Amino acid sequence: MTAATRVPERSLLPPWLRLAAAILPVAATTAIGSVATQAEIPGWYASLNKPVFNPPNWVFPVAWTILYTMIAVALWRLLGAMPRTGPSRQGWWLALAAFLVQLILNAAWTPVFFTAHAIGAGLIVVAMLLVMVLWTIRLTWRFDRMAAWLLVPYAAWVAFATLLNAAILRMN
Repeated sequence: MTAATRVPERSLLPPWLRLAAAILPVAATTAIGSVATQAEIPGWYASLNKPVFNPPNWVFPVAWTILYTMIAVALWRLLGAMPRTGPSRQGWWLALAAFLVQLILNAAWTPVFFTAHAIGAGLIVVAMLLVMVLWTIRLTWRFDRMAAWLLVPYAAWVAFATLLNAAILRMN
């Protein structure tokens, strides 16, 4: 495994821009998820057969609030770890691209599963999300290990969500 690249003492981005760049995509993902689930929880989702390990509905917003906060902090740290020069800069761009792709998949899952009621397609999206989160952790590790560690609970939750989605698909 490659050693972690030394984090620059000062980010190339101004502090306000780095903060906005970390918060806005995560907030947009959160908003999409909230809008897509709000009307579906008491109706369609409540009518589904669910496995015994399905958590109560109140657990999801609590878990996601914590996870989205950790995701935003991880992105903030990754943005601050951009190498100033050299060949590792290309790897940093790849880590950032993976980070953004997993956020897009995260935002896509909720409308696919809840709004479209496409449980099978939702399983495909959440499985791709899991792969991308794991890959993002691997790529981010090289530039900021704390940012990578901040994504580990997210990966665990997405793995659980994948299992839950698969169980709901099988039962419905």
